[in-house]
Amino acid sequence: MKLVLLTCLLAVAAARPDQDATTLVDERSDSGDGNFNYKVETSNNIYEERTGVPGAEGQSNMNGVFRFALSDGTVGEIRFVADESGYRPESDLLPTPHPIPAHVQELLRIAEEQRAQGITFERK
Repeated sequence: MKLVLLTCLLAVAAARPDQDATTLVDERSDSGDGNFNYKVETSNNIYEERTGVPGAEGQSNMNGVFRFALSDGTVGEIRFVADESGYRPESDLLPTPHPIPAHVQELLRIAEEQRAQGITFERK
């Protein structure tokens, strides 16, 4: 197990794209009551900004953005919200599901009608 962990750490260290990156911006504030924000930017085009507020269920609700350099030289960006409803990222980089085929939509409609009529099926 230790060998696997060591191998993974070495692989991550070797794969670092810019080992000489420096921190350009590091701004942090934490009021101690669950409200916080920070912004970090490095010389190799990594950027993150995050704001947090106390959530209704004891968690921190957060929203923010992070950016990073892509292999083609452009910059990728992901914006997110994390709260009682979960983590919701938004980005053109994220895959989207395929549309539901018409025949599946029809089967779902039929199933909903059957449920509304009280029809049930035994599971075996």
